[in-house]
This record gives sequence, structure tokens and C-alpha cells, in this order.
Amino acid sequence: MIYENRILLTGLVAWAVSQVIKTIIHLIINKRFVWERLAGDGGMPSSHSATVSAVAVSTGLIAGWNSPVFAVAVILALIVMHDARGVRQETGKQARVINDILELFESMGQGKLTPEETLKELVGHTHRQVVAGAALGIVIALLMNL
Repeated sequence: MIYENRILLTGLVAWAVSQVIKTIIHLIINKRFVWERLAGDGGMPSSHSATVSAVAVSTGLIAGWNSPVFAVAVILALIVMHDARGVRQETGKQARVINDILELFESMGQGKLTPEETLKELVGHTHRQVVAGAALGIVIALLMNL
């Protein structure tokens, strides 16, 4: 049964734990609870990195470090972490600039934007957030599979 798949469960637990940690860190820093942090992108630690690292390490522990499926899991993990750090972070920077431009137009009387019309800025990760997420995923994989 699917609920017995330790690799899948480890990835899901890593995602959930990282999202909870991210929410707590956001609460401590900003002094307010934001529900979106429980499922949202961006922030510390990277839940993408935690998830794919947990899946890759679990795959190695269960299927073997020499298995083709471990190789695929590692390559996909590296791609996801690179994307989280690179492309997605740049997308967030661009969203910030566009939102600033839209605010400027709004301040000049060019209409009012609703929250749905502004771009989401917190979508990518810093190098530190990716590394922290990867470390968290590795620890969770070891705890759940050894």
C-alpha cells in the first residue's frame, strides 16, 4: 500500500516539518502568524530542498547507494535545489521590482490594485535556505530510515 512507502512518507514528513519550522521562524521574526507560511513557497528552510533531499537519502538507504533509482533521485534533487536557489529567487526579485513600479503608478493616481493583482514575491530561496532545507531533509531521512 502507498502508506507503507517509506521513501514517500519520508519526503512528506520532511516537507511538513520544514513548513512548520518556516512558519515558526516567520512568526518569531515578524511577530505575527501567517497561515500561508504553512504551505507557501520561500523562506527558511527550503521545503523543496528538505523534501527532495529526504527522498534522495531515503532512496539510497532503501534501494542502495548504487541503484539507478538513487541516481535519478539525486539528479532530480540537485535540479530542484538549483532551481529553488536560482530561477525562483530571480522570479521573486522581479516580482518585487514590478510591485514597486505598480505602487508608484498607484501613488500617482493610476488606480488601486487588489492583493490578487500584485505579484507574489516570496517564491525563491537564498543559498543558506537551500542548504538548511537539504540538511533538514537528510536528518529526517536518517531518523526515519535507520
